[in-house]
Amino acid sequence: MIKQLGPIAIAFLLSATYANADGQVTYAKHCKGCHVAGVGQAPKPGDQAAWQPRIAKGVDAMVQTVISGKGAMPPKGTCMECDEAALTSAVEWLIAQ
Repeated sequence: MIKQLGPIAIAFLLSATYANADGQVTYAKHCKGCHVAGVGQAPKPGDQAAWQPRIAKGVDAMVQTVISGKGAMPPKGTCMECDEAALTSAVEWLIAQ
């Protein structure tokens, strides 16, 4: 059983790494333009005061906000082809900054 856990653990770590990389790609392509500039009061990466209340609500709530849109941000931001997993990866990547 221990020998079987090795490949499973490696697969899990690789999937987490790819999800994070996918989140960064999605963020760079669809989110960065507004968030870096603070367009429509979009919280900027690294702005702990702006992110703390959002983070306190949890990732699921944040993803639902992205899906629905908020203020100047349209539903799904600018990523109409993104599924919930892609949006979740982008949110997780953004709040880790």
